[in-house]
Amino acid sequence: MPRRHSRNAPDRLRTPGRFPGFLKTASVCALIAGLLSPLSTAAAAPAVAGTDVAEVTAANDHCGGQCSDILPPGQNGNATLAQILLNQAFGTMPEHASDQLGPYAALATGHTGLTNATINTFFNDASFGVPSDQVASTVAPAGRGDVTIVRDKKTGVPHITGTTRYGTEFGAGYAAAQDRLWLMDVFRHVGRGQLTSFAGGAPSNQGLEQQFWRNAPYTEADLQAQIDNAVASNGERGRQALADANAYLDGINAYIDASDRGRYFPGEYVLTGHKDSVTNAGKIEHFKQTDLVALGSVIGALFGSGGGGEVGNAISLLAAQEKFGVAEGTKLWESFRERNDPEAVVTVHDKSFPYATKPADPQGEALPDAGSVTEEQLVHDRTGSAAGSAASGASATAAATAMTSAKRGMSNALVVSGEHTASGHPVAVFGPQTGYFAPQLLLLQEIQGPGISARGASFAGLSMYVELGRGQDYAWSATTSGQDIIDTYAVELCQDDQHYLYRGTCTAMEKIEQKNAWKPTTADGTPAGSYTMRVWRTKYGPVTHRATVGGKKVAYTTLRSSYLHEADSIIGFQMLNDPDFVKGPEDFQKAVQHINYTFNWFYADSEHTAYYNSGDNPVRAAGVDAEFPVWAQQAYEWRGWDPATNTAQYTPPSEHPNSIDQDYYISWNNKQAKDYTTAPWGDGSVHRGNLLENRVRKLVAAGGVTRAALVKAMAEAGLADLRAEDVLPDLLKVVNSSAVTDPTAAAAVTRLQTWLTAGGKRTETSAGSKTYANADAIRVLDAWWPLLVKAAFEPGLGSELYGAMTANLPIDESPSAAHGPTGAHAGSSFQYGWWSYVDKDIRAVLGESVQGPLDRKYCGGGSLSACRDLLIGTLKEAAGKTAAQVYPGDDQCAAGDQWCADSIVQRTLGGIKHGRISWQNRPTYQQVVEFTSHR
Repeated sequence: MPRRHSRNAPDRLRTPGRFPGFLKTASVCALIAGLLSPLSTAAAAPAVAGTDVAEVTAANDHCGGQCSDILPPGQNGNATLAQILLNQAFGTMPEHASDQLGPYAALATGHTGLTNATINTFFNDASFGVPSDQVASTVAPAGRGDVTIVRDKKTGVPHITGTTRYGTEFGAGYAAAQDRLWLMDVFRHVGRGQLTSFAGGAPSNQGLEQQFWRNAPYTEADLQAQIDNAVASNGERGRQALADANAYLDGINAYIDASDRGRYFPGEYVLTGHKDSVTNAGKIEHFKQTDLVALGSVIGALFGSGGGGEVGNAISLLAAQEKFGVAEGTKLWESFRERNDPEAVVTVHDKSFPYATKPADPQGEALPDAGSVTEEQLVHDRTGSAAGSAASGASATAAATAMTSAKRGMSNALVVSGEHTASGHPVAVFGPQTGYFAPQLLLLQEIQGPGISARGASFAGLSMYVELGRGQDYAWSATTSGQDIIDTYAVELCQDDQHYLYRGTCTAMEKIEQKNAWKPTTADGTPAGSYTMRVWRTKYGPVTHRATVGGKKVAYTTLRSSYLHEADSIIGFQMLNDPDFVKGPEDFQKAVQHINYTFNWFYADSEHTAYYNSGDNPVRAAGVDAEFPVWAQQAYEWRGWDPATNTAQYTPPSEHPNSIDQDYYISWNNKQAKDYTTAPWGDGSVHRGNLLENRVRKLVAAGGVTRAALVKAMAEAGLADLRAEDVLPDLLKVVNSSAVTDPTAAAAVTRLQTWLTAGGKRTETSAGSKTYANADAIRVLDAWWPLLVKAAFEPGLGSELYGAMTANLPIDESPSAAHGPTGAHAGSSFQYGWWSYVDKDIRAVLGESVQGPLDRKYCGGGSLSACRDLLIGTLKEAAGKTAAQVYPGDDQCAAGDQWCADSIVQRTLGGIKHGRISWQNRPTYQQVVEFTSHR
């Protein structure tokens, strides 16, 4: 049978989506019968008899039953071989594998009548402890007497309670392995660039390991050095973190041993050839300290490493200067870059935090000679299936994703101070958009032990602490911020292509290689193949491109401030979990200052709210423009930079956007504050952050904000089409500036106007209908947008410059888009697009006031009538496109199925498949919190 391929790299991990033909229903049943073990996964540890460890309301819980959370599809991310076969054959689900997916999906249509009393119809009760009548199981992992793991009946979330610190962390590791062992194993191999050898050589697996290993090509010694440095530089907390990690690892490995003996380990180990289902031969490798750093490097690269893209910026600037001259071309480029757009929505109000601003007199720029840039080859010595066109395509996509500044952003936050709420206590609705996977990248847990008291979500394999969640009387969350902590240096070559000038001395580059080979398995039938990934490292980071600058041969490298420091952030998370450390907003801000990933952090307790932007922001040399490559010379290096440790001077906490008790905060990966430049393009007048800003500002102005009202605001924003809400009204102003006489265009205008009047949302006609209300209008806009952008801007920019600009910022990211960092069926939408450009240009053509305008008027050359003709012409073309043309179908959906094209798919990272749900643009893990008291 043909294998199914997806466009989203993480999803394309080859899993047993289809089994060989000989596994017919009867033989599947027979095989399942033979594989069913008398031990279930619950038997991984002895039950604690006669012990009432549950509490109806924990004494240290100050939320008063007003903390809620949700994380689809379900807590249980492990499945035995028998459970996988049952799921594949009959669609049956292991217990707690999908019981949070239904409530999560139901909010899309159920939010309209939401009240505080019905919030937990769509969320879990996130109170500490488990009511006695809701205890599903209580076990002592590995027979230990200093820790218990209680799981609740409704969701199966582990509530880990320890009497010793070691026991507490041992329990956290054991519970994580119970819920996510296979996923943890997958991602430790991703982080080491060894996924194909472990899980199979599917092109998607090749792309995934290449994407991450390119930017973090660590040796085992590098990984260990990060641990040693984090411990040595953080005193007692560093030593405690190491002890916690070791206890956590002991818990993981105890579960591996127990599940191996009991034969209830994840069935994917059999399907990928690591274990034998009959003899139990084979081995699941124990986890070790460096695996945690490898895991951390993947998560950091996915969500917390802002910057990059300087070479692409340089190419587009040169294209602009070539067409319009240096002065006019630079002006044009800067207007599209929108470094500090005065119309951009910001998280911190009325305060400036200058960072990475445009220097008055740029110094050290190393722009490439025109046409000289070539991408550094990563993959060498391809054999077998690694030499095919699908493999080459996966490599190209991985390289583009790894080197763009348009990183996976996602996540949102809505926080309102007590001054504006009905109760007088702050209310927060926040969480990370980490995509949709099965099993999910995150897991839920509660940890109670000496020095730890928290419930929330953590990345699988890194859950020795709660990373996003709530403490006894406070809650916190994060969104991706994207400020620039990555710079590109031009190292001048000497002797040959593998030597460069370092502070005047010809120095050899370091060659780092990872050789991978694979063969077909039941889970992945990709034919045998192999290749070698090769990275050349310099003191200024890995080489990404080759070029000439002023005729001199150079290699472009990327230097990231968190490079070789993936382990450092553990201290900040440890502090967030410590009730003796976090007692108010100032302590919260001090904690997250220890996190070197680029995140926006939000906080709420019963009295205060707070915000802080984290990340090691390097202090650049005077005159260095962070947007472009600079020469690898000491004069242009980060101030105080030590190449041996990759440490430097960093901007002080006071210069990071921060705030306490602002009237409200919103964030959806938008600009943090005035004068604070983020690396991705697109922080302009129209941003998806506006969808939150407009709704929360209105709620705050009215006063009396409740949890339900804030959830509804989030849910409405999560169904809105940003183009429809913020750009379409002005487009229709132009179109309707004269009577529309063409019948096709007139009918399309009527449909679009009707949709706008109804709210401009992408919603089902009724729950489960799988048909959108105003479906024709949505189809027309989806077809019209790329046509109108190209028609409006390409004539004025020219084809070459238009192409360079779209490489910096894609024109669209609708829910059905299969491009960009999120891919198709991923929920998160409208992060990157040309909506600000269209908005500013159309308003300028209409003669309206525009702050921070583009360098010129583009639509119709600035003529209202010509612009109108252009828009009507493209609108007629769009209206004539069939649904099958607009939604061409993929491995999930038939051509023309609009609802399916938008739908969210839980991307399989294991053997369990889930159904599609209707589109929502909201966090994957989400909290709703309102604390009623404080310690």
